[in-house]
Amino acid sequence: MAEKKVLFKSEEPRSLQEVANFLKELADRLSEGKVILRRGGEEVTLNIPPNVVLELKAEEKIKPSKTKYSLEIEIEWGEGESGPVSLG
Repeated sequence: MAEKKVLFKSEEPRSLQEVANFLKELADRLSEGKVILRRGGEEVTLNIPPNVVLELKAEEKIKPSKTKYSLEIEIEWGEGESGPVSLG
């Protein structure tokens, strides 16, 4: 079975505009191939390869007291992946 290690985790309330601004800045960093996540003294650097897997998931959780919605955006890649093979 694969071992899973959480490198960084954050969950905090923000306004919709703050989230949109964060995602825009994240998109800029992704296009550069490097994302640095910081909070306090904690820092994680992620080097992103040119080809990744994008997973989107929208959920609705219905409870007797209220209905809750979520939108998850996940970007995955494997260690050492550098893109498709081409002939030279």
